[in-house]
Amino acid sequence: MSERKSVDITALSIMVVFCFVMGLQQIFLKATGEDIAPILQIGIRSGIAAILVCLYVVLRRKRLFFADGNWKPGIIVGILFALEYLFLGEALRYTSASHAVVFLYTSPVFSALMLHFLIDSERLSKTQWTGILLAFGGIAVAFLLHSEDNSAITQPDQLWGDFLALLGGMAWAATTVLIRSTRLARISSEQTLLYQLVIASIVLITAAVLMDQFHINPTPLAIASVAFQTLIISFAGLLLWFWMLNTYIASRLGVLSFMTPLYGVVLGAWLLDEAIEPGFVYGATMVITGIVLVSGHSWIKQWLAGKLLKNEVPFNK
Repeated sequence: MSERKSVDITALSIMVVFCFVMGLQQIFLKATGEDIAPILQIGIRSGIAAILVCLYVVLRRKRLFFADGNWKPGIIVGILFALEYLFLGEALRYTSASHAVVFLYTSPVFSALMLHFLIDSERLSKTQWTGILLAFGGIAVAFLLHSEDNSAITQPDQLWGDFLALLGGMAWAATTVLIRSTRLARISSEQTLLYQLVIASIVLITAAVLMDQFHINPTPLAIASVAFQTLIISFAGLLLWFWMLNTYIASRLGVLSFMTPLYGVVLGAWLLDEAIEPGFVYGATMVITGIVLVSGHSWIKQWLAGKLLKNEVPFNK
């Protein structure tokens, strides 16, 4: 296995664009939710993307192994992936896209906390514990700090939607932990992705039928949203992300992913005219800072060590 590279200008450029595109995910789902329910959109995109991944594997002449004992954790990771998007899809019916993206991206905090208790080598440092406390404090501020005369809360069930998005972040974290701690860590990214896409498609389309959210109004924007979700998010985006993880140091990429919630908040305000409360801004800032500390603690430590060495003055008698 080739050694993973540190983040260079190519990786940084890709992450800037990648995070911007991922920040658009919630915007499209929210903007077209009246025409196609978010969970139905995600179910449809997952099914089509699964077919595209299969074609990609065939064209690349890669081999997939589904009968070698990986199917049990594969099914579980697929269910967790489906739960993440079930929670996100439902959250977007009640809360704003900007709120949803910030709470969904608390995932690194929850995954670090879970891994701390499961894997000895993943014990949290003091910097990471500081980040976790800061992130949880930010969640509390974002939930509780609302001004009574502020009209930003236009949906009576917004707190419920925020909570569902937070559950989505927890499900995403559980997915990450399962992949890291089982034999799924040793199989191809395409195979793991297929487990996720196929099961998510089945679960979410079934949920849409049972929850009476199967109505489709094929407006141009709705069709464009499904195409964007399928080709860019679920197919190209996820394959690109797995390639990045196999090429560059994962912790470095994790730090850069904080740009996604920032884009999500700005795009929600710009494209959907979502009001942003001061309390949410304070809380989101704390959450994003906490994510950076949790994901980038080793990078921060190396940077500080480099600064100290650079500024070190040799002792002369």
